[in-house]
Formats: sequence, structure tokens, C-alpha cells
Amino acid sequence: MDQIIATLPADRPVLIAGPTASGKSALALAIAIAREQGGRIVNADALQVFANWRVLTARPSPAEEDIAPHALYGHVPGDVAYSVGHWLRDLAPLLADGPRPIITGGTGLYFTALTEGLADIPLTPAAVRAEADTRMAEDGPQALLADLDDATRARIDTRNPARVQRAWEVHRATGRGLAAWQDETPPPLLPLSEASALLIDAPRDWLNARIARRFDAMLAAGALDEARANLPGWSDTLPSAKAIGARELIAHLRGEMTLDAARDSAVIATRQYAKRQRTWFRARMSAWQALSPTALD
Repeated sequence: MDQIIATLPADRPVLIAGPTASGKSALALAIAIAREQGGRIVNADALQVFANWRVLTARPSPAEEDIAPHALYGHVPGDVAYSVGHWLRDLAPLLADGPRPIITGGTGLYFTALTEGLADIPLTPAAVRAEADTRMAEDGPQALLADLDDATRARIDTRNPARVQRAWEVHRATGRGLAAWQDETPPPLLPLSEASALLIDAPRDWLNARIARRFDAMLAAGALDEARANLPGWSDTLPSAKAIGARELIAHLRGEMTLDAARDSAVIATRQYAKRQRTWFRARMSAWQALSPTALD
């Protein structure tokens, strides 16, 4: 790790991306950089922004946060929608002023929007979002996918229901396809050429074993108590309900499945999510410096 840090210019922002369950390795590197060279650790994980899931989203512990300044962790109420556009707006002043940012997380869209730019798409009206939620629940993503223009269908991950719904909402709300909006993308906040970009390249077998161990550690650390605190007023439509394992633990607390079944289902969902992350990283982050996670443990 010391050799990696020695290669980083102390006056440039650092980007550290990695799939879920490699986050502690990424955070350890970020903390080491902050201690050695100074800087503020900034979250780039779409689930770690929510205040109501600390254990389940593997946010930094209070002890870790005491080592170096942290930002954009747990700052959003669980019932408030938060998009990549919100994240960029929150991040912009941190790039302009204050300690050198060390931006770390697993949401590939955040990093590509930061370094490649983000289309200035109008916010989705609540009525359109509700219509999309209803159609998704009743008919599934294929029904929404059929309404999209060819250019958008060719560009998005059609296997990702959230991406399909987002594209449908844009088309429904604006009358233009997502691809057309993306073609008018403004310059990025932080071009990749102006940052040190590091990617934790986690092998599948290493990652899968770690995912299972990590979820067991979350249960031991109080994830079920955290779910119990979220049970009153729970809804699958809450923005924070996307936290992996949340639905499963809530289902267990409602008596709908055993804890073992909830654990196994959450592990499978996490592995599927990690696979999608790794696919995104390979497709969009080939220019980043790849690091072995075993070198950071």
C-alpha cells in the first residue's frame, strides 16, 4: 500500500472504485492516503448515502471516521430520493474548496458521471414516477422496455430494471429518449486526466467468498436490529429499500422467511449486484489503474 501511495501526486484528487465487499479494502487505502498525504474521504456509493442503513450498507464506522474527514455518508433520509445528479451537486463544492478529495465507493455511474459528464435531464415528476412504479410492479421491465426508442434500448443495460425504469421515466416526462439527452452531455466536473484513478479488480471467487463472510459479519454487528428499527413505516418503494439485504431482513421480521433463508437470499442478491458492478467497471473503467485487493488487506 505504501508503494501505491508513493506514486500518487499529493495535489490531485484520488478516485478509488471497487465492487461491493471490497469496500473495506478501498476505505483502508483511502484512509492511508489521507493520513499520509492529507485529504477528505468522500462517498461514491449510492446506498451509503442513506442515514437509516449504516451496518447493512457497510458505511465507515465512527472509529474510521475519526481518523480522517469524511463526507456524503448517511446524509440523506431514507425516504428521500437521491440521484447521481444530487450527488454531483453535493460533491461540487467539495471539489472546489477544502481538503483534497479522496472519492471512494462502488457506484460506477457516480464515477462516470463525475469524469465524463452527466446529461442535464429534468427531474422526474412524482406522477410519472408513480406510474412507472405501478407498471413495473404489474407488468415488469419488459413492458417499459418496449416503449423505449431504439437508440436508448441499445445504450442502457436492459437487464437492470432500475436502468430500464429510469429510461422510461425520462421518455415519459420529457418526450425525448434518454440517449438524446445523453448526447448533449456537458463537460465533466472532474475529467479523468486530472485525477488519480484506482480500481480494485476483485476476482469473482475471492469476492463471492468475501460477500458471504461480510453478510454474516453484518448480522453479528446488528444488521437485524437495524432492520427492526426500519420496520415501522417500511415500504418496498422507499429509496433506501434498495439497500441489499433490507427486503430480506424485513421479510424475516414479518415472519415471511427464516433468518437462514433471508441470509442466503441476501448473499445471492449481493453476488448478482457485484457481477453487474464488475461488468460496468470492465466496460467503462479500462483506463483506471487496476489494483489487486489482496495487496490492500
